[in-house]
Amino acid sequence: MTTTSERVAGSRTRQASHHVSQSVFDGSRLRVVLLVDVHDGAQQEFLEAYEQLCNQVASVPGHVSDQLCQSIENPSQWLITSEWESAPPFLAWVNSEEHVRMVEPLHSCVRDTRSLRFHVVRETGGPAADPGQEERRLQTAPRIGDGLIRHALTFTVKPGSEEIVAKILADYASPEPQVDDTTRLCRTSLFMHGNRVVRAIEVRGDLLAALRHVARQPEVRAVEEAINPHLEQDRDLNDPESARVFFTRAALPAVHHVTAERQNPQAERYALYYPARPDLGMKLAELLARQDEAAADDPHSPVLRSTIFQRDDVVVRLIDVREGIEAADPVRILGLTDSAQAAELTTLLDDAGTPASASGAGGMARLLELARMDLVTDRRSPDA
Repeated sequence: MTTTSERVAGSRTRQASHHVSQSVFDGSRLRVVLLVDVHDGAQQEFLEAYEQLCNQVASVPGHVSDQLCQSIENPSQWLITSEWESAPPFLAWVNSEEHVRMVEPLHSCVRDTRSLRFHVVRETGGPAADPGQEERRLQTAPRIGDGLIRHALTFTVKPGSEEIVAKILADYASPEPQVDDTTRLCRTSLFMHGNRVVRAIEVRGDLLAALRHVARQPEVRAVEEAINPHLEQDRDLNDPESARVFFTRAALPAVHHVTAERQNPQAERYALYYPARPDLGMKLAELLARQDEAAADDPHSPVLRSTIFQRDDVVVRLIDVREGIEAADPVRILGLTDSAQAAELTTLLDDAGTPASASGAGGMARLLELARMDLVTDRRSPDA
């Protein structure tokens, strides 16, 4: 049998920076695990829907293989596993409108689902050990995190309603932070850029449990109902399918997190919005990730922590800045240490997010002004 150490030595690897606790850009293979609870009596319907989905996903770029398994103890419990060349092609597919349409037939026969995504760090034996196989890329070491899960939601409101929506979102009572014995809401940061809303949350424990807990809170439910008339995408929170589709489209996953320094009481939180050119959102996010990773090694960088969220052509960078953004060099805030990086960034940005010239200090200051989002509220739970 091929050992794990032999597999790593024979594979393409990338040394993970100790500053990076989360990233989808290291090139590692991805294993996706979907736990499914099927309605009683709907197993055959579910199997037929899976067969249809399986045939469609086989042609998606980056997809390698998948398996469908049924519990030997409870026939209502199923497990779908899939392998992908790396995380970016999977995320591009799972966050697409094509995916929303593909999985629609499954929902009528499924009671609940839970999706888990893992990078492959080590492996033993199997087809991957075959010398004729293309080399697989594995991480050289596991990432060390801070115990927090970061996630965001984004949606747009009708133009002209921005002030009303901002007031609604700022004036609600915080929900109970303790979800259960193992899960706690730690921080919620809400920003707006024009008519786009971004709500970023930090959770310790189970993200899905935390999201469900928040959705059940009366104060949160009242806020969601109050902004309903102002949303560009209609939704009915009393209709589970309507709510599911809305929040599926609103999900803004974290794709990269860098920590240059632990908690600093002087740090202030900001969000920068980078509208990408069509189909270049993932490439833009990867460029920002590279810049943040390099900046984390710079002791003079004012950015202490950075999280990049990306979905389609929406890229948001959430940063904690030492002593505030006004006192900092825009070049260091943006992570653009030379003109070549600035030029590459502007080729990926939509025209609306790009100044006439991004060269020089003036251009960088203008780019930062265009990207900066307005803070609506930033709340931390006690003892977070």
